[in-house]
Amino acid sequence: MKALYLNLSMGAAGDMLGAALLELVPDPDGFVNMLNSLSLPGVIYSRERTEKCGILGSHLIVKVYGEEELPGFVPSKENSHHHHRSYLDIENIVNSIPNLKEKVKTDILSVYALIAQAESEVHGKPVSEIHFHEVGALDAIADITAVCLLFDTLALDEVVASPVHVGCGQIQCAHGILPVPAPATARILQSVPIYGGAVSGELCTPTGAALLKHFVTRFGDMPVMSVSSIGYGMGKKDFGTANCICAMMGQAEDKPSDIIELSCNVDDMTGEKIAFAMDRLFESGALDVYTIPIHMKKSRPGTLLRVMCEKGDADLLVRQIFKYTSTIGIREQSMRRYTLSRSIDSVDTPFGSIRRKKVSGYGVERGKWEYEDIARIAKEKDLSPFEVEEEASKKL
Repeated sequence: MKALYLNLSMGAAGDMLGAALLELVPDPDGFVNMLNSLSLPGVIYSRERTEKCGILGSHLIVKVYGEEELPGFVPSKENSHHHHRSYLDIENIVNSIPNLKEKVKTDILSVYALIAQAESEVHGKPVSEIHFHEVGALDAIADITAVCLLFDTLALDEVVASPVHVGCGQIQCAHGILPVPAPATARILQSVPIYGGAVSGELCTPTGAALLKHFVTRFGDMPVMSVSSIGYGMGKKDFGTANCICAMMGQAEDKPSDIIELSCNVDDMTGEKIAFAMDRLFESGALDVYTIPIHMKKSRPGTLLRVMCEKGDADLLVRQIFKYTSTIGIREQSMRRYTLSRSIDSVDTPFGSIRRKKVSGYGVERGKWEYEDIARIAKEKDLSPFEVEEEASKKL
């Protein structure tokens, strides 16, 4: 599977994470140009190469109305010409970004919602009453947008991160002197493994924490993986230790997952009703649903229905099985599931673009043409599926 490992031994900020991921794309400077083409209000992105403790990496610079939000930025009378933005203002900005995939917009708003909810809990106010200083709000939107677009571009199967070093001591903010981690950061990182250390200062920002909470699949040791590319995202501050996020991308070995098998017997349902139930179970999150013909009591023909699902979906699917089938009892069994990583590519052929499914893992790699594409072309060209596949395979 395509995996990413993040070393967070110096914490995480939005610009650091964005810079680290930027080094993993084929054309970092072209990606920065694409970010600027989004025309976020007052925002200009740039990238500079910089060195920390002898390590060369990237720094992602975000300027809002010509200002860069530096560490320790506190709104004051000198910058009071900037107004504040509510969470609704931020939603409107994100939803108005042209040519941005809906999935990416959803990711951006989900990340910012984590920040808004944390601020709401810290200050004891509804999210609708939480307001962000304009420079800080737009700086965070810019960082979050860049990272969400980068994750979408990299199309990772798994994101693993080390425990988060949050720093220690105190920081100055608009509300006064606060402990590290800042209250909003601490709220966001609940349930995430974190630790302090000898480095005094804020190493993990609310933006960095929210991005990690949204995108990281699990926190722990680096998986066994064949690393294909490495990126270093540099922070603004200088310490005795290199202030950076190290991002390593490559192929990791797939691991078996624990799943649940739910099964039941029915002998009084028509094929149409069983098919309807199967569709509903797939819609409810089942990994697989299938039937086996069986003989039941009194030699009656019946159907064995089996549903594979993640542990967290078992309760919902039990309710759905009772709702859509006539069974009065369900059996549950824990299992381990081994799967190959799957992806779909498009191949240009004499017949046009044809999708090709690929699977890999456990020392295996193979592919097959998408049947619907092959069948459609075979009908259009009055050919057999074998002829279409043979001709298309010449382009591999």
